[in-house]
Amino acid sequence: MTITSQTGETHSPAPARKPAKQKGGGFLRYLITRFLLIIPTVFILITVVFFLMRVTGDPITAAMGGRLTPDQLAIRIHEAGYDRPVLIQYIEYLGQVFTGNLGRTMSDNRAVTEVLVTYGAATLELAINAVLVALLVGIPLGLIAAKFRDRYQDAVLRILAILSYATPVFFAGLLLKLIFGVWLGWLPISGRADWQTELALTGLQNPSGIYWLDALRSGNLEALGDVTAHAVLPALALGLLTGGVFLRLVRTNAIGTLGREYVEAGRSRGVSEFRLVTKHAYRPALIPIITVMGLQIAMLLGGAVLTETTFEWAGLGFKLAEYLTARDFVAVQGIVVVLAIIVAVTNFIVDVLAALIDPRVRY
Repeated sequence: MTITSQTGETHSPAPARKPAKQKGGGFLRYLITRFLLIIPTVFILITVVFFLMRVTGDPITAAMGGRLTPDQLAIRIHEAGYDRPVLIQYIEYLGQVFTGNLGRTMSDNRAVTEVLVTYGAATLELAINAVLVALLVGIPLGLIAAKFRDRYQDAVLRILAILSYATPVFFAGLLLKLIFGVWLGWLPISGRADWQTELALTGLQNPSGIYWLDALRSGNLEALGDVTAHAVLPALALGLLTGGVFLRLVRTNAIGTLGREYVEAGRSRGVSEFRLVTKHAYRPALIPIITVMGLQIAMLLGGAVLTETTFEWAGLGFKLAEYLTARDFVAVQGIVVVLAIIVAVTNFIVDVLAALIDPRVRY
């Protein structure tokens, strides 16, 4: 369609402007989309875990085979319903999971949910301690490496970062135990606390299971010191794994920020390098850490199994290793499913935080 003006010239009408995207609506749409993605993710994880656990046969044969006669084994299998078609078992298992019933363990006849509640707090405590170590190591050292780019300080820190996330967790744990526990005798090498401290903390009214939190609530500074001493080596072994990744991410992002025009302008005005690094490069350096935090949580939970076993830290990882040794696949299946759900939900929370900090993530 053309329009003829009074001068006889013809021209096309200006294209209609597209309505601007509403920021709130874009974020809400992103939020709903990411939340809905949790459902298929968890469903796929539950399905994969269930069928992988059935590859070696039914759980009773795996756990009790060789300890029961064939007739006794057949009776137990029939009573548990494991002689029915796998598809029927799978549908029933989905129904149980959605109602919060993860079954009972084969080796000690406990509800899997009870195991999760009893030992989950210890794993949560270890994960919190490890994340704190990773942040305290990764962010400052990453900023220092960026400040001294391509100098010997940067080279040393990059080598340490590579070593930290390339070294197996169990080997790092054994090395820390040998140096600080056996040779120097500075720190305890096993357990979450001394038995006196455990009795005092577990005897509290409504204990959280997170020992340092319970020690703070009760005002027991002696118990807090004991708990902290026991937590240092496991937190270092697991936290350095992620701290090396954070160091590299912070370094790369801080170098990019320090090369921006506004930073150069501040430098030309006489702003100190310390202020440029801590003020202008600090916040942008946090964005990549938040965006990869979900992946690091999965790494932390995987490393928690080896860390808890190495330090005899009575958490879900420690119990998972025991149930694997006992071939208690019902317990293993329940614990793995819950850990997978935790990872999926954590990734959702991390995505939301990343979108709040950097709106470009939403589009």
